[in-house]
Amino acid sequence: MDLTTRYLGLDLRNPLVASASPLSVSLDRVLALADSGVGAIVLYSLFEEEVNREELRDLAIVEAHEHAFGEAMSYFPSSARPTAEPSSVLRYLRLIERAASGIDVPLIASLNGSTEGGWTRFARSMQDAGAAAIELNIYFVPGDPRTPGRLVEDRHVEILREVKESVSIPVAVKLSPHFSSLGEMALRLDEAGADGLVLFNRFLHPDVDPERMVVEPGVVLSRPEEARLPRSWIAILHGQVRASLAATTGVERAEDVAAYLLAGADVVMTASALLRHGVQHAATLVQGLEDWLVRKELTSLDQVRGRLAVPADTDVTAYERAGYVAALQRGRDTYSSLGIR
Repeated sequence: MDLTTRYLGLDLRNPLVASASPLSVSLDRVLALADSGVGAIVLYSLFEEEVNREELRDLAIVEAHEHAFGEAMSYFPSSARPTAEPSSVLRYLRLIERAASGIDVPLIASLNGSTEGGWTRFARSMQDAGAAAIELNIYFVPGDPRTPGRLVEDRHVEILREVKESVSIPVAVKLSPHFSSLGEMALRLDEAGADGLVLFNRFLHPDVDPERMVVEPGVVLSRPEEARLPRSWIAILHGQVRASLAATTGVERAEDVAAYLLAGADVVMTASALLRHGVQHAATLVQGLEDWLVRKELTSLDQVRGRLAVPADTDVTAYERAGYVAALQRGRDTYSSLGIR
């Protein structure tokens, strides 16, 4: 059975990708993921805040002694010298170097930020360390209600351009579903040079504990029912953008992987299922996909990908509206008699 696929111009042995998570924070864990059978691995994210905080710390140390005699610089730890990268970056780069040389699948670095600025230059260091590609996770929640939507969109495009200018390896953008016109945003990023679009980022919203009367951060693993939104947009964007399409969210079973491929995804990413069941679950998903192809008498992913995508000559607005109306009608037919005695 041929499960090979291409993502971001990279050859993968299968379409299952381990997305960024605590499962990729160490060399042992990365090696375990590679051994589990995934087609590629996205490392845990390097955060803009972490980089900036350590740079400010190092700058303060240097400025406090900048008027001392020259040999004083030799007393500073290497991380406090102006030309050195922060320790968090060095740890990340060392992991890329060691992992990339120790696995036989592409290693994708993850860079997470929300503002334009110097943090994006670390993409070049990731490339030099051996990353096969970069996943750009622009996690920007405009809390100020006066923030114009176009400003949010423009920031995404500018951050992408900054990163693309500094590297020659492929760059994917992990998108939020919260744009007023997601399709136009996808087209803008595609035109700006995105090699891939990852649908969707899951915002980890805080919640209120009414008993303790405090606001708490929340981390909840995804469930299959959450896959409908990204799957719908992948079906719409398939054939409309040059960029590769990666699906993420709600991947629990092999059927979830197959459904994303039918919608038009080039690869299917998972983290929650691997955290929930262990990295060995990747082999279960890959084998399940192969078994599904056999049952459907299909021999390659080319026969599957985009088979249920929105046809190219379709009025997508009318198509989605018709689906919405049909869903409501089915809901009425199913639930209208409930509660009636």
